Amino acid sequence: MDRLIYTAMSGAKHTMLRQSTISNNLANSQTPGFRSELAAFRALPVLGGVLPTRAFVTEQTTGADYTPAPLMQTGRELDAAIDGDGWFAVQTGTGEAYTRNGSFEIDAAGLLKTRSGAVVLGENGPITIPENTRITIGPDGTISGVSLDDVTQNNDLGRLKLVNPAVAGLERGSDGLFRQRSGEAAPASADVKLAGGMLEGSNVNPVAELVNMISAQRQYDVQIQLLQKASDNARAAAQVMAFNA
Repeated sequence: MDRLIYTAMSGAKHTMLRQSTISNNLANSQTPGFRSELAAFRALPVLGGVLPTRAFVTEQTTGADYTPAPLMQTGRELDAAIDGDGWFAVQTGTGEAYTRNGSFEIDAAGLLKTRSGAVVLGENGPITIPENTRITIGPDGTISGVSLDDVTQNNDLGRLKLVNPAVAGLERGSDGLFRQRSGEAAPASADVKLAGGMLEGSNVNPVAELVNMISAQRQYDVQIQLLQKASDNARAAAQVMAFNA
Protein backbone atom coordinates (compact mmCIF):
# COMPACT_ATOMS: atom_id res chain seq x y z
CA MET A 1 0.00 0.00 0.00
CA ASP A 2 2.81 2.44 0.86
CA ARG A 3 4.21 1.98 -2.66
CA LEU A 4 1.02 3.40 -4.17
CA ILE A 5 0.93 6.27 -1.70
CA TYR A 6 4.57 7.20 -2.24
CA THR A 7 4.39 7.01 -6.02
CA ALA A 8 1.16 9.05 -6.19
CA MET A 9 2.47 11.60 -3.70
CA SER A 10 5.73 12.19 -5.57
CA GLY A 11 3.85 12.24 -8.88
CA ALA A 12 1.48 14.95 -7.62
CA LYS A 13 4.38 17.00 -6.23
CA HIS A 14 6.34 17.02 -9.46
CA THR A 15 3.27 17.62 -11.58
CA MET A 16 2.95 20.88 -9.63
CA LEU A 17 6.57 21.66 -10.48
CA ARG A 18 5.80 21.00 -14.13
CA GLN A 19 2.97 23.49 -13.88
CA SER A 20 5.43 26.14 -12.70
CA THR A 21 7.61 25.48 -15.77
CA ILE A 22 4.59 25.82 -18.05
CA SER A 23 3.50 29.00 -16.25
CA ASN A 24 6.96 30.49 -16.69
CA ASN A 25 6.85 29.75 -20.41
CA LEU A 26 3.44 31.38 -20.76
CA ALA A 27 4.57 34.42 -18.76
CA ASN A 28 7.44 34.90 -21.22
CA SER A 29 5.47 34.34 -24.42
CA GLN A 30 6.04 38.02 -25.30
CA THR A 31 9.63 38.32 -23.97
CA PRO A 32 12.09 39.04 -26.81
CA GLY A 33 14.57 36.24 -27.42
CA PHE A 34 13.07 33.92 -24.79
CA ARG A 35 13.71 30.19 -25.18
CA SER A 36 10.97 27.96 -23.76
CA GLU A 37 11.90 25.50 -21.04
CA LEU A 38 11.50 21.78 -21.60
CA ALA A 39 10.54 19.45 -18.73
CA ALA A 40 10.21 15.68 -18.42
CA PHE A 41 9.34 13.02 -15.84
CA ARG A 42 11.48 10.05 -14.91
CA ALA A 43 11.38 7.31 -12.28
CA LEU A 44 14.06 6.92 -9.61
CA PRO A 45 14.47 3.97 -7.22
CA VAL A 46 14.18 4.57 -3.49
CA LEU A 47 17.49 3.49 -1.97
CA GLY A 48 17.58 2.10 1.55
CA GLY A 49 18.48 -0.88 3.68
CA VAL A 50 16.06 -3.22 1.93
CA LEU A 51 15.54 -4.37 -1.63
CA PRO A 52 14.93 -1.47 -4.07
CA THR A 53 11.31 -2.38 -4.71
CA ARG A 54 10.01 1.17 -4.49
CA ALA A 55 10.35 4.05 -6.93
CA PHE A 56 9.26 7.65 -7.01
CA VAL A 57 8.67 10.16 -9.79
CA THR A 58 10.72 13.28 -10.37
CA GLU A 59 10.36 16.16 -12.80
CA GLN A 60 13.45 17.67 -14.31
CA THR A 61 14.14 20.55 -16.68
CA THR A 62 15.83 18.83 -19.58
CA GLY A 63 16.91 22.03 -21.28
CA ALA A 64 15.48 24.61 -23.62
CA ASP A 65 13.92 24.76 -27.05
CA TYR A 66 16.47 26.57 -29.22
CA THR A 67 14.19 26.90 -32.24
CA PRO A 68 14.56 30.44 -33.68
CA ALA A 69 11.58 32.76 -33.30
CA PRO A 70 10.22 35.27 -35.85
CA LEU A 71 11.90 38.69 -36.10
CA MET A 72 9.87 41.81 -35.35
CA GLN A 73 10.53 45.22 -36.88
CA THR A 74 10.90 47.95 -34.24
CA GLY A 75 12.91 50.68 -35.97
CA ARG A 76 14.62 51.45 -32.66
CA GLU A 77 18.34 52.15 -33.08
CA LEU A 78 19.25 50.26 -29.89
CA ASP A 79 17.46 47.09 -30.95
CA ALA A 80 19.18 44.23 -32.76
CA ALA A 81 18.16 40.65 -33.51
CA ILE A 82 20.40 37.70 -34.25
CA ASP A 83 19.54 36.34 -37.68
CA GLY A 84 20.15 32.61 -37.33
CA ASP A 85 22.31 30.93 -34.71
CA GLY A 86 24.31 32.82 -32.10
CA TRP A 87 24.10 34.84 -28.91
CA PHE A 88 24.90 38.28 -27.48
CA ALA A 89 27.53 38.18 -24.73
CA VAL A 90 26.82 40.13 -21.52
CA GLN A 91 28.67 40.61 -18.25
CA THR A 92 26.94 39.69 -14.99
CA GLY A 93 28.04 39.51 -11.37
CA THR A 94 28.89 35.84 -11.86
CA GLY A 95 30.78 36.18 -15.14
CA GLU A 96 29.96 36.08 -18.82
CA ALA A 97 26.51 35.00 -19.95
CA TYR A 98 24.53 34.86 -23.18
CA THR A 99 21.15 36.09 -24.36
CA ARG A 100 19.11 36.40 -27.55
CA ASN A 101 17.34 39.54 -26.31
CA GLY A 102 18.86 42.42 -28.25
CA SER A 103 16.82 45.23 -26.71
CA PHE A 104 19.56 47.47 -25.32
CA GLU A 105 19.72 50.79 -23.52
CA ILE A 106 22.39 53.28 -22.44
CA ASP A 107 22.83 54.06 -18.75
CA ALA A 108 23.83 57.40 -17.21
CA ALA A 109 27.52 56.52 -17.57
CA GLY A 110 27.14 55.74 -21.27
CA LEU A 111 27.47 51.96 -20.89
CA LEU A 112 25.47 49.79 -23.25
CA LYS A 113 23.30 47.45 -21.18
CA THR A 114 20.39 45.05 -21.47
CA ARG A 115 17.00 46.02 -20.10
CA SER A 116 17.72 43.83 -17.06
CA GLY A 117 20.92 45.76 -16.28
CA ALA A 118 23.60 43.38 -17.59
CA VAL A 119 26.53 45.08 -19.33
CA VAL A 120 26.69 44.28 -23.04
CA LEU A 121 30.14 43.06 -24.02
CA GLY A 122 32.12 44.05 -27.07
CA GLU A 123 35.08 42.12 -28.43
CA ASN A 124 37.33 44.36 -26.33
CA GLY A 125 35.15 44.67 -23.24
CA PRO A 126 32.14 46.84 -22.35
CA ILE A 127 30.99 49.36 -24.95
CA THR A 128 30.61 53.03 -24.04
CA ILE A 129 28.41 55.35 -26.08
CA PRO A 130 29.38 59.07 -26.01
CA GLU A 131 26.73 61.58 -25.04
CA ASN A 132 24.55 63.02 -27.82
CA THR A 133 25.42 60.21 -30.21
CA ARG A 134 23.11 58.37 -32.56
CA ILE A 135 24.27 54.80 -33.12
CA THR A 136 23.84 52.22 -35.85
CA ILE A 137 24.38 48.50 -35.33
CA GLY A 138 25.74 46.76 -38.41
CA PRO A 139 25.11 43.17 -39.55
CA ASP A 140 28.49 42.08 -38.15
CA GLY A 141 27.86 43.73 -34.76
CA THR A 142 29.90 46.87 -35.48
CA ILE A 143 28.52 49.91 -33.66
CA SER A 144 28.93 53.23 -35.46
CA GLY A 145 28.06 56.57 -33.87
CA VAL A 146 27.22 59.96 -35.34
CA SER A 147 27.56 62.95 -33.03
CA LEU A 148 24.40 65.05 -32.92
CA ASP A 149 26.63 68.08 -32.35
CA ASP A 150 28.54 67.40 -35.59
CA VAL A 151 26.75 65.09 -38.04
CA THR A 152 29.88 64.90 -40.19
CA GLN A 153 31.70 63.08 -37.39
CA ASN A 154 31.25 59.31 -37.67
CA ASN A 155 32.97 57.17 -35.01
CA ASP A 156 33.57 53.44 -34.71
CA LEU A 157 32.49 52.68 -31.13
CA GLY A 158 33.34 48.99 -31.09
CA ARG A 159 31.92 45.66 -32.09
CA LEU A 160 29.50 43.51 -30.15
CA LYS A 161 30.83 40.19 -28.94
CA LEU A 162 28.71 37.65 -30.78
CA VAL A 163 29.22 33.99 -29.90
CA ASN A 164 27.94 30.69 -31.21
CA PRO A 165 28.73 27.92 -28.69
CA ALA A 166 27.26 24.44 -29.00
CA VAL A 167 23.80 24.52 -27.42
CA ALA A 168 24.43 21.10 -25.87
CA GLY A 169 26.95 22.76 -23.57
CA LEU A 170 24.65 25.58 -22.45
CA GLU A 171 22.46 25.80 -19.38
CA ARG A 172 19.94 28.40 -18.28
CA GLY A 173 20.54 30.28 -15.04
CA SER A 174 17.95 31.53 -12.56
CA ASP A 175 18.31 34.98 -14.15
CA GLY A 176 17.14 33.64 -17.52
CA LEU A 177 20.59 33.99 -19.11
CA PHE A 178 22.54 31.09 -20.58
CA ARG A 179 26.06 30.05 -19.63
CA GLN A 180 28.47 27.33 -20.66
CA ARG A 181 28.45 24.37 -18.27
CA SER A 182 32.24 24.37 -18.40
CA GLY A 183 32.29 27.86 -16.90
CA GLU A 184 34.52 29.12 -19.72
CA ALA A 185 33.77 32.13 -21.90
CA ALA A 186 32.85 31.34 -25.48
CA PRO A 187 35.04 32.86 -28.22
CA ALA A 188 33.65 35.51 -30.56
CA SER A 189 32.29 34.18 -33.84
CA ALA A 190 32.38 36.05 -37.15
CA ASP A 191 29.59 33.82 -38.50
CA VAL A 192 26.86 35.40 -36.34
CA LYS A 193 24.81 38.00 -38.22
CA LEU A 194 22.52 40.73 -36.91
CA ALA A 195 19.46 42.58 -38.13
CA GLY A 196 19.42 46.14 -36.80
CA GLY A 197 16.19 47.83 -35.74
CA MET A 198 14.59 44.45 -35.09
CA LEU A 199 13.97 42.08 -32.19
CA GLU A 200 13.52 38.33 -32.07
CA GLY A 201 10.30 37.27 -30.45
CA SER A 202 9.75 34.44 -27.96
CA ASN A 203 9.61 30.90 -29.34
CA VAL A 204 6.92 29.89 -26.83
CA ASN A 205 3.78 28.47 -28.44
CA PRO A 206 0.99 29.73 -26.13
CA VAL A 207 -1.59 27.27 -27.50
CA ALA A 208 0.69 24.28 -26.94
CA GLU A 209 1.55 25.49 -23.44
CA LEU A 210 -2.12 25.87 -22.56
CA VAL A 211 -2.72 22.29 -23.71
CA ASN A 212 0.24 21.17 -21.57
CA MET A 213 -1.23 23.04 -18.60
CA ILE A 214 -4.57 21.25 -18.96
CA SER A 215 -2.78 17.91 -19.30
CA ALA A 216 -0.72 18.56 -16.17
CA GLN A 217 -3.84 19.51 -14.22
CA ARG A 218 -5.51 16.25 -15.21
CA GLN A 219 -2.40 14.29 -14.24
CA TYR A 220 -2.47 15.99 -10.83
CA ASP A 221 -6.14 15.08 -10.39
CA VAL A 222 -5.37 11.42 -11.15
CA GLN A 223 -2.56 11.36 -8.56
CA ILE A 224 -4.86 12.84 -5.91
CA GLN A 225 -7.51 10.25 -6.75
CA LEU A 226 -4.93 7.48 -6.30
CA LEU A 227 -4.05 8.88 -2.88
CA GLN A 228 -7.72 8.89 -1.94
CA LYS A 229 -8.10 5.31 -3.20
CA ALA A 230 -5.11 4.19 -1.13
CA SER A 231 -6.68 5.82 1.93
CA ASP A 232 -10.00 4.09 1.28
CA ASN A 233 -8.28 0.72 0.82
CA ALA A 234 -6.32 1.15 4.07
CA ARG A 235 -9.50 2.08 5.94
CA ALA A 236 -11.34 -0.96 4.53
CA ALA A 237 -8.43 -3.28 5.42
CA ALA A 238 -8.34 -1.92 8.97
CA GLN A 239 -12.07 -2.60 9.35
CA VAL A 240 -11.67 -6.20 8.11
CA MET A 241 -8.81 -6.82 10.52
CA ALA A 242 -10.76 -5.34 13.39
CA PHE A 243 -13.77 -7.51 12.54
CA ASN A 244 -11.67 -10.70 12.36
CA ALA A 245 -10.02 -9.89 15.66
